[in-house]
Amino acid sequence: MSNDQTHPLHARDKNIIDSLITKEKPEDLDFINLARLINRYTNFLGEVEIKNDIEKILKFWKISKNELFSKTKNIWSKGFRPSNTNKDLVGSGFDTSN
Repeated sequence: MSNDQTHPLHARDKNIIDSLITKEKPEDLDFINLARLINRYTNFLGEVEIKNDIEKILKFWKISKNELFSKTKNIWSKGFRPSNTNKDLVGSGFDTSN
């Protein structure tokens, strides 16, 4: 397989990465987003740009992956739930309320 693969969510994830890379004081949702992107791209071939940006964010925030995952586990255990809006949902868009 080629190392030049592009993930189907690349454009969406790149926007998230770009917003995280400048955060001096990340909030809970920022930590959660970075951790989930690490999980998404760790074993994905390619996406060198996103993987490099993830490493830059970790350095900028002065946190290791292990510290990040410990922190996010703690955040989730305290009952954190991200707000879901229609623009954040990924799916078919089929409305089952009718």
